[in-house]
Order: sequence, then structure tokens, then C-alpha cells
Amino acid sequence: MDALILSRLQFAITTVYHFLFVPVTLGLSIFVALLETWYVNSGSYEERIKLKKLVKFFGTIFLINFAMGVVTGIVQEFHFGMNWSEYARFMGDIFGAPLALEALTAFFIESTFIGLWIFGWDKLSEKIHCLCIWIVAFGSNLSAFWILVANSFMQHPVGYEIQDGRAVMTSLFDLVTNRYVLGEYSHAFFAGMTTAGFLVIVVCAWKIATDEISREMFIRTLRRAVLYSLLGIFGVIFSGHMHAQYLATGNPMKLASFEALWETEDPAPFAVVADINQDARKNDAEITIPYLFTFMVHNSFSGEVRGINDLQREAVEKYGAGNYIPDVRGMFWSFRIMVGTGMLLMCIVFIMGILSFFCEKKLREVNCLRCALKFMPVLLPLPFIANSVGWYIAEAGRQPWIVVGLQKTAQAVSPNLSSGEVWLTLIGFTGIYLILAVVAVFTAVSFIKRTIINEEAES
Repeated sequence: MDALILSRLQFAITTVYHFLFVPVTLGLSIFVALLETWYVNSGSYEERIKLKKLVKFFGTIFLINFAMGVVTGIVQEFHFGMNWSEYARFMGDIFGAPLALEALTAFFIESTFIGLWIFGWDKLSEKIHCLCIWIVAFGSNLSAFWILVANSFMQHPVGYEIQDGRAVMTSLFDLVTNRYVLGEYSHAFFAGMTTAGFLVIVVCAWKIATDEISREMFIRTLRRAVLYSLLGIFGVIFSGHMHAQYLATGNPMKLASFEALWETEDPAPFAVVADINQDARKNDAEITIPYLFTFMVHNSFSGEVRGINDLQREAVEKYGAGNYIPDVRGMFWSFRIMVGTGMLLMCIVFIMGILSFFCEKKLREVNCLRCALKFMPVLLPLPFIANSVGWYIAEAGRQPWIVVGLQKTAQAVSPNLSSGEVWLTLIGFTGIYLILAVVAVFTAVSFIKRTIINEEAES
């Protein structure tokens, strides 16, 4: 493999590692803030002791995840200088602005107030301490916003002009208000709520099954986690639908690749499954639902959806000879994995909601039900799978462009980079990340197992 392919592989691996922790940070910071708000507004002394222990319990899980997110995120920035120097040269004026704002605003807010939150339990008033974790949650989500502002420019460039062979920003306002940001950020925000909520559900289920002393508090927390997760799931569905409709004009090639729609159709069917022949640019076989794709895009059973072949011809006329079609097979099946995993998550959350709200007595008394809850950790990878394939769809859908319409990925790689150099860092980063991930998971699991929430716990 040449340096280009290896650099893309390296960036993909390090980004997937990083993105395992980002959604949890976004969603769990808010959930911990909600838990502490519950604690601050609670009544009896015994209740407050247990709630404080509960806040510290999930706060520690958040801190472990936050540390991993920071460590894995730092490496991301090194890629631009090491592997993608031509991209940095071409895009630095624009891409650097939101990255600098992310550091100067969001990261400084996070790092300052997370320190106050960790060490301020006995030094700050309860309300000020609670405010600290809300500011941490705000900073975490602000950080994601600035990163997605930069990414959205790569998907849909706005507020720029080309000067001396470089893209130069002409309007920060246009960059921030890019229509693409709304879809990307809202989808990531609600995905974070879903991921964190499901993580809390899994932890609560396991503690209900194995920790008799703490069972009552985790049943009560489970109810809140179910509501939090459902809000995230419905938000993901709505924001994803909204963004898909925008893609019909914002990036129709990506949208058509979701459905392996090769020819422009009105109305367009939804392909449930398809045998995709990308070389021949057609589907050799498929099972479709008539009208459904058109309805998804236009909220109507009539309306044109442009196909990949027509979009390829338009791209050749606009940008010159070349293949402007992404990995359709990968896009098609990744989209279905993402949606299918999301539907499975929703069903599981509904079941847990029924158990926690309507079958509370059975959770306490029925041994076989509690035994089933012990296996909930097996389901924990589901939201992380959905997040990873969702990231793949977002990034692979703009190929062969690194900045749509302005710079191709093949033009962005560092010119003097050798395959051996990339192999060295690829193996090194992957190995270190693997070790860190194992340590983080082991630390979190050990902490979850040994922590007990009860009224005798120390405040």
C-alpha cells in the first residue's frame, strides 16, 4: 500500500478510536449534570447521601472516558502536519480558525471547570459546584460544535475564496452558519445522548442484578436513563431525517450512495437489500419498496431523486475527467447497519423502560429477570457500532474529495511521506491506543464492580 492509502487508514483508525469516547463525553456530561441537579434539589439527609454517591459514581465513569477522549484527540491534530501537509497548506487559513476557537473557548472551559468540579466537592457551595459540571457539559458540546464547523466546510465549502492557490476565509459568519453544520451537529449531539444514556442503562441493569444493597438507587436512575436515551434516539431520528433531506441539494452524490440509486427516478424506491455492482454502475439484484425513497426526501410520493450516474456525468462536466463516485457498497450497507442498530437500541430501551416503570417489583424479586440483566453489557457495543459506521458514512460519502469541489484526497497527502514512515506510526499509534483502551475499560469495570450506593456510604 502506498503512503496515501496508509495515511487514510491511519486517520480512519485513530478517528474511530477517538470517536468511541467523544459521544459518551457529549452525552454523559449532561447526564451527570442532571444527576447533580437532582442531588442539589433533593430533600432528606439519607437521600442526599445516596445521590451524592451516585453523582460521584457516574462522574468517575465520565472522567475516565474524558481522559481517553483527550489523549486520543491530541493525536488527530498531528496528522495534518505529518500525513496531510498539502491539505494543511491549502486549508490552513480556514480549518485553523475553528480549531483555534475550540482550544481557546471550549477546551479551556472544560479543563478549568472540570478541575473545579473534581476538587471542589468540599470547597464550593452545592449550587456553584453543580454549575461547574453544567459548564463542563456546555464546554464539551461547544468543542464538538467547533470541530464540526471545520468538518462541515470540507463537506460543503462556504465563506471562502481562492487566493494564490489557497483557500482563504472571507466570512467567519458564513462558516459558522453553514447549513451543513446544523445537520451534522444535531445528529452528533443526540447520538451522544443516546450513547451515554444506553451506557447508563447497561451499568444500572448490571448493578440491579448484582448489587442488592444499591438496587433501589439504580432502579430509580434506570428510569431517568431510559427517558434520556429515548430523547436522544428520537432526536437522532429527526435530525438524521432532516439532514438527509438537505443532502438532496447539499451533497446529492452522498445521498444517492446511501441507497445505491444509480439512475435518476421519480418516484424513487427504497432498496431494502441490493447486490451492488459498482464496476458496471448498477445493482445486479435488489428488493425495493416503491415510492419510499422519494417520500423520505420530499415528504411526498412524487419528486425526483437524482441518481449516481447522472451526478457522475455532472461532476465530470464541472471538474474534469475522473471518478467522483464514493464506495457505494460500503455506504449502502453502513447506512443500513446504522439504522438497524438504532432501531434495535430503541427496542431495548423501550423494554428497559417497561421494566423500570411498570415492573419495578419484579426487578427486585424475580431472580431469572435479574440474571438476564447481567448480560446487558454484551449489548453495550451497539451504540458505538452505530456511531462508527455513521462516521464512515459522513466521511466516505465525500470521496474522492477531502474538501468537496476544491481539493481531492490524493492531492492532500504530504508529498515526501514514505510508506515505511506511515507504517511505523500506524503500528505505534494503534498499539498504544489498544493498550490505553484496555486499561480504561479495566479501570471502569473494576470501579463499577466495587462501588456501592447506600445510605451508610460516606458523604
